[in-house]
Amino acid sequence: MPTHHTAAVDMSASRARLPLLVTMGDASGIGPEIIAKAAAAGELGDAVVVGDVGVLRRAVAACGLTMPLAALEHPSDLAACPPGTLAVCASAGLEGGLATLAFGAVDARAGAAAARCIEQAVAWMREGAGRAIVTAPIHKEALSAAGVKFPGHTEMLQSLAAAPGEPPPPVRMMLTNDELRVVLVTIHMSLRRAIDALSTQGIVDTLAITHAAGLRFGLAAPRIAVAGLNPHAGEGGLFGDEEIELIAPAIAQARAAGIAASGPFAPDTVFMRARDAAGKPGEFDFVVAMTHDHGLIPVKYLGVEQGVNVTLGLPFVRTSPDHGTAFDIAGRGVADPASLVAAVKMARRLAP
Repeated sequence: MPTHHTAAVDMSASRARLPLLVTMGDASGIGPEIIAKAAAAGELGDAVVVGDVGVLRRAVAACGLTMPLAALEHPSDLAACPPGTLAVCASAGLEGGLATLAFGAVDARAGAAAARCIEQAVAWMREGAGRAIVTAPIHKEALSAAGVKFPGHTEMLQSLAAAPGEPPPPVRMMLTNDELRVVLVTIHMSLRRAIDALSTQGIVDTLAITHAAGLRFGLAAPRIAVAGLNPHAGEGGLFGDEEIELIAPAIAQARAAGIAASGPFAPDTVFMRARDAAGKPGEFDFVVAMTHDHGLIPVKYLGVEQGVNVTLGLPFVRTSPDHGTAFDIAGRGVADPASLVAAVKMARRLAP
């Protein structure tokens, strides 16, 4: 085993020399298996898995792979690993026996372990030991069973990213593939609560976060379409007044601040207009949607295997596959790693 480095990584070092940190996700789901398959395909060469060696060893076996594993104490030990090795850094505080948990079942121990791996990955990012975080799928019921107060990755990462004594940074979920980028105003809450949670300021903040992300992606003037909430974007107030009372004023404020936002557009057609397909360039670079399913259904319809979840607004890059734990196929070695591979590639592009 390589020698543990107790000193923090030199923050002046090139970020390109730092590893990606890939959290293992729920031990009872497909996360460890898609990690093993991505590693076997040579897609995790500069990555360290934050997780449990036993769980990853079980995943390698479930996928019928033969691959050496290395148990590291710190991400900086990756440099000592031979090529083709699946490098695993065990998070502090993981309980034993995780590799014996049943596949495809909600288990509080798996939820607690998944949360601990996320916490450890953020701690290493704060230390300067990682380049970006790629998170394998977690299970919200398992998190809740473990007493974790956050409903998902986005909210947990937002809280963990806050500096001591500071409020959490405003963040937004973006789902993206090669054809469409969608940013959400509200995420993991009931539809009734999500509608009640909408505000002009929340929409303005979403537009500002989206604009800033577009600039970081290399777009000189990101074009942002805003989807309405109601059918036909309210049809002038006939089908609801949220577009008039909340959304249009937010767009006006964003435009006054120099953001190229437009709308609100009918949500049943705006995604087609924004889609950047072969022979038909999209009219917009991003679509901002008011609620979770409004925005994510169009992206997922284009292909879950290519979708990537990106958390905008964090002080570090975080990406994730566009799918869940797939308990129905866990342990069978048949899970497709394509979305994880896409998330890894996206992390490398955003954090070169």
